[in-house]
Amino acid sequence: MESQNKASIGGIESTQKEMKVAKQRIAKSRDLFVRLLAFVLTLVAAVLFGLDKQTKVVPIQLNASLPPINVPVSAKWHYLSAFVYIVVSNAIACSYAAISLFLVFTSRGESKMLHMMIIILDTLMVALLFSGNGAATAVALVGYKGNHHVQWKEVCSVFGKFCDQVAAAIVVSQLGSLAFLLLVIMSNLSLLHKKI
Repeated sequence: MESQNKASIGGIESTQKEMKVAKQRIAKSRDLFVRLLAFVLTLVAAVLFGLDKQTKVVPIQLNASLPPINVPVSAKWHYLSAFVYIVVSNAIACSYAAISLFLVFTSRGESKMLHMMIIILDTLMVALLFSGNGAATAVALVGYKGNHHVQWKEVCSVFGKFCDQVAAAIVVSQLGSLAFLLLVIMSNLSLLHKKI
């Protein structure tokens, strides 16, 4: 009778261990998927910005009595410091996502120090990407609408392709920062469940 009770208790313990291992595998798979998504989104955003340029011929009227002069004018991402900042922040986040993807994939989940370092760096990537997105969005809005108080004309009527690609890159970068935010939330929830 006593050996039968020990066998049933041992069976319950092994079932609980199997459930714990299964939950850890699911959590790790979810983490790897979101990390891969963050990597892809930040890579695409950096490439969209990095390849963004447009040249147009614009007529310039120097004097009312003279005919307009056609001048080629270029818009490139590196002409604006906010766009340089968002490209660099997406490149940093993309590189970090690749490294952390490798670390999470190869780790067995036993290193608490590694886990805490990844949570801290994920949080840093959220801050970096949100600040870059805010800066680029502010400059893009001036490009779309201009600023009539300081007599800045909107430029997106001339450089439509350039502005559309900027808008797409900002949206993709924002999705990348939300993926990193989701990683932070998932990590904090897993820490909370371990303590309970």
